[in-house]
Amino acid sequence: MRSERPLVEALQKFVEKEPHSLHVPGHKNGLLSSLPKELKKALIYDVTELSGLDDFHHPEEAIDEAQKLLAETYGADRSFFLVNGSTVGNLAMVYVVCKQGDTILVQRNAHKSVFHAIELVGAKPVYLAPQWDEHMKAAGAVPFETIKEALEQHPEAKGLILTSPTYYGMVAKDLKEQIELCHEHHIPVLVDEAHGAHFTASKRFPTSALDLGADIVVQSAHKTLPAMTMASFMHVKSKLVSDRRLNHYLRMLQSSSPSYPLLASLDDARHYISKYKESDVVYCLEKRNQWIEALESIPELKIIEADDPLKVCIRMAGYTGMELKLAMEENLLYPELADIDQVLLVLPLLKHGEVYPYADIRIRMKNAVTQLKMKKGSEQPQMGKQYKMASIITPNATFAEIGSMEKEWIPYMRAMDRVAGSMLIPYPPGIPLFVPGEKITVSKLSQLEELLAINASFQGDHRLEERLIQVLK
Repeated sequence: MRSERPLVEALQKFVEKEPHSLHVPGHKNGLLSSLPKELKKALIYDVTELSGLDDFHHPEEAIDEAQKLLAETYGADRSFFLVNGSTVGNLAMVYVVCKQGDTILVQRNAHKSVFHAIELVGAKPVYLAPQWDEHMKAAGAVPFETIKEALEQHPEAKGLILTSPTYYGMVAKDLKEQIELCHEHHIPVLVDEAHGAHFTASKRFPTSALDLGADIVVQSAHKTLPAMTMASFMHVKSKLVSDRRLNHYLRMLQSSSPSYPLLASLDDARHYISKYKESDVVYCLEKRNQWIEALESIPELKIIEADDPLKVCIRMAGYTGMELKLAMEENLLYPELADIDQVLLVLPLLKHGEVYPYADIRIRMKNAVTQLKMKKGSEQPQMGKQYKMASIITPNATFAEIGSMEKEWIPYMRAMDRVAGSMLIPYPPGIPLFVPGEKITVSKLSQLEELLAINASFQGDHRLEERLIQVLK
């Protein structure tokens, strides 16, 4: 009889034998750990590649079987477990299609890991601007015409990198046509589908890019499936991309000491989605819709629904998203992120009969609104302001060139038309505002001012506490 969770079962059988550790890791099955007792108990599963537990980088037993089940579940030619997050998947897929000096087309509102991958490979990016999504008040998908124009301008391109769904849960309505157009030019399509691992569960969710013909798809199983943080999937289904080359780069880029709790959680998450029934999605969406109706009874709130039913934004007139986020946190409600207009929530993918504390969340949300109304709101910038940018952007300098160029720190208000010298990343969502080599526009500076006004957090090289940013000299 075939195992339903081969890696989970292999790990359970191993631990049940009560083995003694004469190997790494040094906590010795948790014996030497002083972590809180709940965490310490789990360390008996934090083992290494021992007999009976397979070899992550050359799987032939439980891991191999688990990854084959993953490919079956998602309809891929080959699938991989990722223990270094979707970040390592994004790195590997760029390496597999590009080499130094190659041109690659990239959706501009991509995750920072995509830009890091391009920098490491030494490829030449051409950025494709997304459309403004007026409903979500956020950058959405790249228009078909922009991709068509980019392919005409850059027939030498080695690939197209798209992000679908966006962080806010929006997908291109013509994604299938976009992929087919690229394939007509023999250009592979690589999709960061980090937030869409659950799409395969039902037609009530958007269709996965893999089912629409994408060559490589990366999914963060930990974002919407019940996997541990950093646990991700990678799928290949292509005549243009070699799964062997992809595996070659994954062996180099992934840890040589994989976490077995992470691997087991991937096996478990795959099993969860493979057993997800239509009755489950009906139940899940029914509970979600009832909760949204309950929230809509709070007159101060506006609920915004995305293409992905698991993504919901909440706005409160007269207050920024950051102010609403702080009020929620005072009531122990923690949203995914806040922007100038709203907070973004990620809802659970419930199965039939599973209970989630929606009623209590509604009560706490009402309390947060009541408390916030007692405070004066900020001078809020215009809601949903659209920031225009050229549809196709070729950077003034490549990442490789920037590495050897002189840089200087200047007040950001004097940076218009200068070239960014370092990456500046509002986090979350991790989409760079400034990318090295890109010209700094009035639009970008206006966005920066708004983010500073709501005390957004930033990653990257910056001195924003002094109002300074780095540019090419």
